[in-house]
Amino acid sequence: MNAALEARDLIKRFGGLVALDGVQFAAAEGEVLGIIGVNGAGKTTLMNCLCGLYQPDEGEIRLAGEDVTGRTPHEIAARGVGRTFQVPRVFRRMSLIDNLLVPVLRRRATDRALIDQAETMLERMRLIDLRHNFAEELSGGQQKLLEMARMLMPDPRVVMLDEPFAGVHPTLCRFMIEQIEAMAAERKTVLLISHDLTSIYRLSHRVLALNQGRVIAEGGVEAIRGNPAVIEAYLGA
Repeated sequence: MNAALEARDLIKRFGGLVALDGVQFAAAEGEVLGIIGVNGAGKTTLMNCLCGLYQPDEGEIRLAGEDVTGRTPHEIAARGVGRTFQVPRVFRRMSLIDNLLVPVLRRRATDRALIDQAETMLERMRLIDLRHNFAEELSGGQQKLLEMARMLMPDPRVVMLDEPFAGVHPTLCRFMIEQIEAMAAERKTVLLISHDLTSIYRLSHRVLALNQGRVIAEGGVEAIRGNPAVIEAYLGA
């Protein structure tokens, strides 16, 4: 497999707490890799290391074969990595259009071309009628869609989604699932963290299960469903 994103023996410590303990995986182009685990398993810490928000204490991160370990978030983003957060990080006092323009302001394109691109993306996310509203006027689910739209504006090769379905209405959740399927169809590599195992199992080509900072299982959906270590982590011995 030609890995679009690879982690090799990642270790991240916070004082005496080992949040990641030798985590490794490889994700291919167009693959949806589900990442599951109970609270505190290390899922978000892993994603923060991969996108440069945290620097791992040991190990290596490779993007399309390039070692990007220790790179800053903007350097990793410039190499084609997009990220959303469990709690959306939108620019609340900016319009939806302006939110989407932020990551592409330095592109060599006319203002009209960038605005057209932003409007096309808002149309895709069913937010076009609100394009001149402030982001703070949106519901929580709509803010997640806005953040997803902003992430997609630079056309990233690797997409990291942290709990996109949390607190979202079921109808909107189904729409988000369709968008993630579309990303995979566009040959984007998708890392998906979610406690919604039904959505994880529907979307994922493979699943990575973490517990106490370690990978306890990795494989296809059916293998993960019946894995004793995964069952014990979620339900207890």
